Amino acid sequence: MVEFVYLASESPRRRELLQQIGVPFRVVGAGIDETALPSEPAATYVTRVAQAKADHGWRATRGAGPEPVLAADTAVVVGRDILGKPADRDDAARMLRALSGRTHVVLTAVSLRSAAGCMSRVSRSEVTFRDISATECAAYWDSGEARGKAGGYAIQGLAAVFVAALSGSHSGVMGLPLFETAELLDAAGVPRWRHA
Repeated sequence: MVEFVYLASESPRRRELLQQIGVPFRVVGAGIDETALPSEPAATYVTRVAQAKADHGWRATRGAGPEPVLAADTAVVVGRDILGKPADRDDAARMLRALSGRTHVVLTAVSLRSAAGCMSRVSRSEVTFRDISATECAAYWDSGEARGKAGGYAIQGLAAVFVAALSGSHSGVMGLPLFETAELLDAAGVPRWRHA
């Protein structure tokens, strides 16, 4: 039986979500290029990046045991545009203006790499934002929360006040869809609820 999973992510949110469902894990780096390819569909993009992170983590941990590697990638999508992590204040404001008063899609792919290969699942959620003022955009950036977040916001944090409606997976919007993650972990024999 597998005792733990390697998590190929530096995200504190993904760590918290794994802890929430009682999955033992160890963090491994996943430094890969996350640039979308020209005209790449968003679902293809997040799946490709999640798999690349899992493969990178797998190569980095070989010789350490049979434990699989879990990785994820999230994209905020408006129309056909993938909103990545904001480069600066102006970029974050541009993203929030694009999300303001409308519904966008959040896709999160989760991949599990083991000796048997790589399995992936994609979670799709729709998030509707209320209108956001320029003053709020600036104040949100100043909070520091937008930095390093796909789409320039964190649903589990201060930006929760922007969300008028959510259809789909709250944990998927946070960056690790727990339903799909549990399916992959169960298939690989990784234990859950270890501290329940």
